[in-house]
Amino acid sequence: MNKSMLMFIKVLALYIGTVIGAGFASGQEVLQFFISYGVDGIYGVIVVTICFAYLGMIIMYLATKFKSGSYQELLPYLIGPMYKIMDYLSLIMLLGGLGIMLAGSGAVLNQYLGVPNYIGIFAAVIITITVIFGGVERVLSANLILVPIKLVVVCLITILVISNQATMVPTQVVPAAKPLVASNWFWASILYVSYNMIVPLAALSSVGRLITPKIGVLAGLTGGIILGVITGLITIAGLSFYPEIAKYPVPMLYMAEAVAPVLRTVFALLIWMAILTTAIANAHGFASRIAPNDGKKYKLTGAGVCIAILPLTTLDFAQLVQKLYPMFGYAGLILLVSLVIMPIIRLIKK
Repeated sequence: MNKSMLMFIKVLALYIGTVIGAGFASGQEVLQFFISYGVDGIYGVIVVTICFAYLGMIIMYLATKFKSGSYQELLPYLIGPMYKIMDYLSLIMLLGGLGIMLAGSGAVLNQYLGVPNYIGIFAAVIITITVIFGGVERVLSANLILVPIKLVVVCLITILVISNQATMVPTQVVPAAKPLVASNWFWASILYVSYNMIVPLAALSSVGRLITPKIGVLAGLTGGIILGVITGLITIAGLSFYPEIAKYPVPMLYMAEAVAPVLRTVFALLIWMAILTTAIANAHGFASRIAPNDGKKYKLTGAGVCIAILPLTTLDFAQLVQKLYPMFGYAGLILLVSLVIMPIIRLIKK
């Protein structure tokens, strides 16, 4: 495989890996932002797919244009004098996201393997620190291994579920009486994109100096489309089990057990591995912001933040997703709007 193709795959895996974390791979995130709105949630998926593809291209174009090593180098261009506020908000969101990933790693092993939460959490912490100690190249390599695994797992589960249904999209699904994250499906999809751009911006901007604009933009576009397709598959599959799946912290495992109970343990372990990629991306994004030169300070920061965030993992995983993610979405609206319109404004001025 030539170097350009390898870098394309690494960046593609990094983008997908930062979005498909604990909330996504567990199904909890898709449940709350799409499935709970019934069939209308599919319209939200279409909005999200377009946004992921466009924003992935924009982030990678800017990262390669500025040869960035961290997102701090892009924020002044995107939001001007307000970049310091967004910088602090991004750090907080990266911390919160890391806590959710680690809590999710404990919830998965506890729900279906009966392993105490703390074992899954500490195992995830150790692996994350090990990857961070290898620097940016090891982060890319880890995603290259783990992301295909979780793509296969998520797609396999959802395709098995959909193939077992009489119709591909159930039409008699009653939406939740009280929306979980937003008043309607459109606003839920915007918030979903908004908070999901924080970690990709942090992770993707750190590799701007390593790749060419063509590779970066193509990886951003491809990654966005893949993310949209997978979100759609989970939504369609989840509609078949709604509202039963709302009772479980890891809906994907509930669906997996329903269609292939013999593979319960395998799916649990694979979803746990899938969660690791976003935990790594959050820790990497935080560390690369504090120490963009990928040296000793970067490694110590990445390890330190993994340990410091452990108290947050004692809270309920489903509640963390329901409460923190919408908050992150509102906080990230400034960044989302800037990513959408600022490049257009700059282009018009030129």
